[in-house]
Amino acid sequence: MPSRILRKRRLIEGQTTELVIEAPHIAAKAKPGNFVILRVWEEGERIPLTIADADTGAGTITLVFLLMGKTTAHLDTLEAGDDILDLCGPLGRPTEIHKLDGPVICVGGGTGIAAMHHIAKGHHAAGNHVVTIIGARCEDLLLFRDELCSFCPEVLISTNDGSCGRQGFVTDLLVERLTEDKTVAEVVAIGPVPMMRAVAEATRPFGVKTTVSLNSIMVDGIGMCGACRVSVGGETKFACVDGPEFDGHQVDFAGLAARLTSFKEQERLSYEEFKKSHVCQCSK
Repeated sequence: MPSRILRKRRLIEGQTTELVIEAPHIAAKAKPGNFVILRVWEEGERIPLTIADADTGAGTITLVFLLMGKTTAHLDTLEAGDDILDLCGPLGRPTEIHKLDGPVICVGGGTGIAAMHHIAKGHHAAGNHVVTIIGARCEDLLLFRDELCSFCPEVLISTNDGSCGRQGFVTDLLVERLTEDKTVAEVVAIGPVPMMRAVAEATRPFGVKTTVSLNSIMVDGIGMCGACRVSVGGETKFACVDGPEFDGHQVDFAGLAARLTSFKEQERLSYEEFKKSHVCQCSK
């Protein structure tokens, strides 16, 4: 069933876009950690996007995506008032959220900050003390800073160039906090695979529970195709139905990274062809 785009906001021009979509049935059941599978056009592929926020009263969900291939580029051509052809969800297992004895640290990088926002919001609603750590290459690439500051008592920021917050990486701030505070109950990390891997390695010596959300390649999103398989603790898991969240200390990140680049050349060629055809259409 088509779903109407109500609002569109370019968070980072030419790179990251936010969509608020009319989807009352999904919004009514969506929980932090859930994702949707969408298809933009009839011959298009199906892609997963984590729900960045849900408003049950308004019947809307918020999605944030990075322009990184043909499908996301095509999605970015849609405007408020346009329909997404197919939208299925909520999918995946929601984040396990309950009252914790100590703080929870939510770490986000890139577009993962938007997905982490929904989880941090859920922990806040459960009465947990939420510390968020977000990072980017520079200040202009930081996402959801104001949204997180609206409910998080502590929002720590790192940038590679030092243009905002601490110069360095999110793991620098994380290790510093874990060293100072032995009561941290859990760390949740969402972002690029190298960042999540680095977070898991940073928390390992502290013995802190570390949860990561895996952005595997998905097709159906219901455990049928097996495209999203990952190795966790030496066992094969399907990220779409067993996850997408797993124990970061058990994930085979090398295998995950290899699978994510399996079709890199084909994806590049497809994206290039789309850009050429779109330029031709716009010039008519």
